[in-house]
Amino acid sequence: MDVLTNNLSLYGEGFLGTVELTVYASLLALVLGFVMASFRVAPVRALRALGTVWVTVLRNTPLTLLFFAVVLGLPRFGLVLPFQLFAVLALGCYTSAFICEVLRSGINTVPKGQGEAARSLGMTFGQTLNGVVLPQAFRSVIPPIGSTLIALAKNSAIAGAFSVTELLGTYKSLSEMGYSIIWTFVWIAVGYLIITLSISAVFHFMEKHWGVAR
Repeated sequence: MDVLTNNLSLYGEGFLGTVELTVYASLLALVLGFVMASFRVAPVRALRALGTVWVTVLRNTPLTLLFFAVVLGLPRFGLVLPFQLFAVLALGCYTSAFICEVLRSGINTVPKGQGEAARSLGMTFGQTLNGVVLPQAFRSVIPPIGSTLIALAKNSAIAGAFSVTELLGTYKSLSEMGYSIIWTFVWIAVGYLIITLSISAVFHFMEKHWGVAR
């Protein structure tokens, strides 16, 4: 317990850093994932192509490489931001590709007849998607979205290598102080467990109230 009690502020700072990264990157991933999923099923070929390229490139790019591309590449184009914002961009964009595919799979579970019926009533593509298709699709994709965001929380550990304050990065300071590396990582693991279990509990609540009965 000495490792934790003697360094509670350090652990707390890292824990809050990971929580912030997870929350902001999750919001970005959900927004971009929704947009790209809409593109993937849009009747416009150019939008479908854009969505396909986005998903294909990001899903097949290692996250660490994406961090390097964002942190080192964007400043070359004059975009200089705090490292935490760069980390949010990298995590959010990377995860959005997976959110997109989850949403698209949910959209495919909605009977095509419902979309055709909505269009026959004069509804536009956007109205059909937002008012008819997505509300039904969302109910079936609550569990996989939760799993994807849990993976995002764990992936945030990579940000520590890019000068971002997060939970895993606390081991460097504690190791330099001479604390046991084993207990250092035990308490780090407990912190990640708290975060992932909290996300799991939120999505379990959502699934219980709005999910599709199986």
